[in-house]
Order: sequence, then C-alpha cells, then structure tokens
Amino acid sequence: MATRHFLTLLDLSQDELHYLIQRAITIKNELKAQGPVYAPFRNRTLAMIFEKSSTRTRVSFETAMAHFGGHALFLSPRDTQLGRGEPIGDTARVLSEMVDAVMIRTFSHAGLEEYAAASSVPVINALTDDYHPCQLLADVMTWTELRGSVKGRTAVWIGDGNNMCHSWINAARQFDFQLRICCPEGYEPRQDILEAAGDRVSIHRDPVEAVLDADLVTTDVWASMGQEEEQAKREADFAGFQVTEALLDRARDDALFLHCLPAHRGEEISETLLEDPRAVVWQEAGNRLHAQKALIEFLLLGRVQS
Repeated sequence: MATRHFLTLLDLSQDELHYLIQRAITIKNELKAQGPVYAPFRNRTLAMIFEKSSTRTRVSFETAMAHFGGHALFLSPRDTQLGRGEPIGDTARVLSEMVDAVMIRTFSHAGLEEYAAASSVPVINALTDDYHPCQLLADVMTWTELRGSVKGRTAVWIGDGNNMCHSWINAARQFDFQLRICCPEGYEPRQDILEAAGDRVSIHRDPVEAVLDADLVTTDVWASMGQEEEQAKREADFAGFQVTEALLDRARDDALFLHCLPAHRGEEISETLLEDPRAVVWQEAGNRLHAQKALIEFLLLGRVQS
C-alpha cells in the first residue's frame, strides 16, 4: 500500500476529508466521556521537525501522540543534521527507518515536497509558507460542530492572501462551500490556486460588502512570521480591513468568527472581538488536537469504524 502524505487538503479525497471531520468529532466526544483510554500507537513515534516556532502545533501533536500511547520527538534545526546542510532526502530516508510518521513545520513548501518524495512513512504539513492544512481541519471541524454541514454555505476571508488563505481556498473546493476573499490590491492569493477553485471563490475589496449574509468570517495577522520588517507598510495597506463586532453584525445572525491565532488585538481584529460570543477561537484552537488525532490515525491505520 502506497504511503499517504498530508501536504495540502488536496492530498485526500472529499470523502476522506468528510470522514476525518466526523472521526475527529467522535474522538473528541469519546475523550470527554472516557478520558484518554484509546491507545492504538503504543511504541510508535512521531518525529516533529520545527523550523518555525509554534504553540498550538507542538502542544496538539505531542498531546495527540501521548493520548494515543505513542511518543513525539521535537526536532529543531539545531537538533538535526538538516541544520548543518544534510540533504533533505537523506534525512527523510534516515528518519523513515526509525519513526512511524513525520510532522514538519517549515518555510519552503517545495522543501516539504522534496522530503515527502523521499520518505517511506507519512509526512504531515504542519505549516509552510504556502499552506496550513492542519489548521483547516480544525476550522472545518469547529464550523461543522456548531452549524452542521458546511456544504453550500459562505465563508469570508479578510486579510492577506497567505498560506491560511490558500488552505481556505482548497477547503472551499474540497468541502463545497463559497469563499469570499477580501484583501487590498497587491495582497491577493496565488493566481494558480485561485483559478483552480473556479467559481467557488471570489475576490472582494470592501469588507462591509464581503461579509453581507455570510455564515462565517475569518482572518489572520497582517504580517506573518518572516514578514516583520513589512509590519508598518502592511498596517497602512490593511487600514479598513479590521474585523470588528460591527462588521460581524453585517453577516448572518448565527455567523461565527474564526482566527488561527495568535491574534493581534487592535490590528486585524478589534480589541474586544475575541470576547464576543460569535468568536469561537478557543474551541477552534482546542480542535487542533482532535483533528490531528484523526489525521494521524487515518495515515497510520486507515479508516477506523466509529
């Protein structure tokens, strides 16, 4: 059986993704009811390669493996020969002989693809400069938990056409909802990713118009990791794109607000937005654990009967 990787949402079929969302909800409910008693991965190991810092990603993956009875290894660039110039493929082949899966949080998506091509164990994209698919599993899980099927609904992305935006575009394709992207000129997502989504995605410039009757609104920081030198320019370019309680009032009465975190209060969101009951970011963050449990289980075991 060929090794399955999870580098973008497009690596799984629509049916498989729907399964993962429902499986994650089941795993979450069972954990609440019984505690961490399901341990299918005793004596199995997940290597976690971090070139970018993290809170939610590291804690959720480590906890997932601990709950499953397995072990997670944290590897920073200074902990491996990757940091000293060992070819990516060589590291991938070595780790394939020692661990059961590899999670990578890095800059270059091409480098991640090179690693996966040489790996004989599953590779999980825990963020690159181009995509953040694990976050979208948690986001769609949260949306589904609270509002049911997302098919045919409307989500609005306000902000930079970054890796999160790219993954929201792929999610619109795979989960069959409409996505409105509202960004200043010059901050659009990659054209090839946009074109592949066809009429599921549209570009807007006015946040007030974009959120009208939307089911969900989401955003991200204006300057991501590695873009700190652009902070002042981005603050000027994104003036008027802040998500506020008043802006959410333009959406549907039962609309939700998501943010992948960390959030910069007073910049991409108002100072008090995360205290609004429509903001479900803490549930969203917690769902990283359950969605990634379902993903690891799927990649290592295939589908499991609930």
